[in-house]
Amino acid sequence: MTRALDLFFSLIGLIAGLPVLLVLFIIGLFDTGSPIFRQERVGRNQQPFTLVKFRTMSKDTASVASHLASTSSITKFGHFLRRTKLDELPQLWNVLIGEMSLVGPRPGLFNQQELTAAREKHGVYNLRPGITGLAQVNEIDMSTPEKLAEVDAEMIRTMSLKNYFKYIFMTVAGKGSGDRVK
Repeated sequence: MTRALDLFFSLIGLIAGLPVLLVLFIIGLFDTGSPIFRQERVGRNQQPFTLVKFRTMSKDTASVASHLASTSSITKFGHFLRRTKLDELPQLWNVLIGEMSLVGPRPGLFNQQELTAAREKHGVYNLRPGITGLAQVNEIDMSTPEKLAEVDAEMIRTMSLKNYFKYIFMTVAGKGSGDRVK
């Protein structure tokens, strides 16, 4: 059921959001010269996939988890994108093609071994990663891997249609601040 909802909402979001996506893309060209950010992430069953987002950090920033990156790496436009969560919009493409869900555990990096091990222990990789979820709306990020894996597992155990819409609504309404940057 959630896959059908993911398909419907991602397609509608990409079509309806196309003018916004184009404006953000153009502004991003002036901001960093390369507005789209692609990064290999850990997906369902620990399979790699390429996550797409709007770039919020300078192009030369090291490929590390957000909490390990420096705040000085974030551009002015990047601060706006992160605060409004608009940097996540291109992930609707990942949802549309089945690599992600709207709701699920945020996909980590392959170099985050502690997080990967904790999530594997809790069975988190049985589900598609998501744009938002229980951890995100409660401001739990990848800087606390074991806690994050436990909350992800709780979200999976308690997932329902009601919670699916609840997490989406909470995210759109501004609940949660995203991954911290030091």
